[in-house]
Amino acid sequence: MKNRISTMILAFVCLFLTPMTYGQKIAIIDINDVLSNMPEYKAAQTELDQISATWRQEIAIEFDKVKSLYNKFQAEQVLLSADEKATKENEIVKKEAEVREMQKRKFGPEGELFTKRQEMVAPIQDKVFASIESYAAEKGLDLIFDKSGSTGLLFSNPEYDKTGDIKKKLGIK
Repeated sequence: MKNRISTMILAFVCLFLTPMTYGQKIAIIDINDVLSNMPEYKAAQTELDQISATWRQEIAIEFDKVKSLYNKFQAEQVLLSADEKATKENEIVKKEAEVREMQKRKFGPEGELFTKRQEMVAPIQDKVFASIESYAAEKGLDLIFDKSGSTGLLFSNPEYDKTGDIKKKLGIK
């Protein structure tokens, strides 16, 4: 679906805006293909996958412990007093919350996996984008699009960025 929309947008740009962009030089690059063929990117992805698998296994073990506590509680609850039941239930709820927090710390939007990915992949991506900018300068390209659709526009000649003009027109600094 995402690639279909990207293709439609690219077709629109090529078919309808080509007369307006006459003289501009445009290129298309498959950034996923470039990255997937870089040994350092493959190594980083492999390491990240291993780290992720290890963490998933640790979390699964902890969830199994919670399940075991719950099953034990289910079996013993008829023998427990109301206070003991409440204590055991609180213990299970607390343990489950701890495991969920661990899961969030490892895999959440600002989790350790995200941070590790940034540390490992960002320098590789920076290297690729620097290469793209260098290539654009060498070939006199004005725009470079990503055909994989993951990022869209990879490079644009700053001359064509009119954000400042619009901000000025709106009275924004």
